[in-house]
Amino acid sequence: MSVQIGNIDLGEFPLLLAPMEDVSDPPFRYVCKQNGADMMYTEFISSEGLIRDAAKSRQKLDIFEYERPIGIQIFGSDIDHMREATEIASLAGPDLMDINYGCPVKQVACRGAGASLLQDIDKMVAMTKAVVNATHLPVTVKTRLGWDDNTKNVYEVAERLQDVGIKALTIHGRTRSQMYKGVADWTLIHQIKKNPRIKIPIFGNGDIDSPEKAAEWRTQFEVDGMMIGRAAIGYPWIFREIKHYFKTGEHLDKPTIAERIDVCKTHLQKSIEWKGPRTGIFEMRRHYSNYFKGVPDFKEYRMKLVTAATVEEIMDILDQVDRKYAFEMA
Repeated sequence: MSVQIGNIDLGEFPLLLAPMEDVSDPPFRYVCKQNGADMMYTEFISSEGLIRDAAKSRQKLDIFEYERPIGIQIFGSDIDHMREATEIASLAGPDLMDINYGCPVKQVACRGAGASLLQDIDKMVAMTKAVVNATHLPVTVKTRLGWDDNTKNVYEVAERLQDVGIKALTIHGRTRSQMYKGVADWTLIHQIKKNPRIKIPIFGNGDIDSPEKAAEWRTQFEVDGMMIGRAAIGYPWIFREIKHYFKTGEHLDKPTIAERIDVCKTHLQKSIEWKGPRTGIFEMRRHYSNYFKGVPDFKEYRMKLVTAATVEEIMDILDQVDRKYAFEMA
């Protein structure tokens, strides 16, 4: 049975790419889409930045046809500004709008946005209603279990946000106080999914880092789909590996060194196309160690890659890597 968000058909058990700041940009989304991500989101975008027409916030609205279906995720602390930002973002032509009520970092949560709204459910509901009313697009929400272990209130959140019109809910299995530490707890996510009042799709997020875990948790927690974040950084193949395991119960072969290099080159080229050579090369530097994680004695090449200043230099280094490791890792 297909999962539906409004009129968007996501198939039987969709795998979503999480919106990650400084990661989930169009170049990264491209390689994830190529490797099986069913739906993706932009990096989260400040409502204040959008209404002030800040260049960085506006650039994050860039979406491309190959990415569909894709959602634009916004965050903020002021209801009127969130309404106005929704109107602006809707004009960029996404398939849906998403609200971030889960970001735990101080710069967001301590300014009354992101996970901070878990401390004020009435305001969260009012803000969500304002966003729903400001757009013709389906609205979804991403949040956490609660602010801390004493306030795990996402069960109430799920019911009340559904009542004001959201079309899907993604829940990260940690509280705000946990940040990204400890183990994600999906038991409350399961309870929400089993709540007879809940009719919208419920997606689980947190700690999905292998096909076996994805298959086990799919059965155990009965969610409608999964959102994958950190495990996809430098490893977009995780989407296809999970799908293959669901279908066959068997593991796909791990990507070869040639595949790693090919996807890394594609990511770099897309980064340069979108951001220009200088910024594209600079921002790609954060990805090299992840693409070649586990490759023995790679430090020398990583240092070369993060200091290379031209596309030609980088491509030459990657070709050196190919020649050195293709035989060794075969």
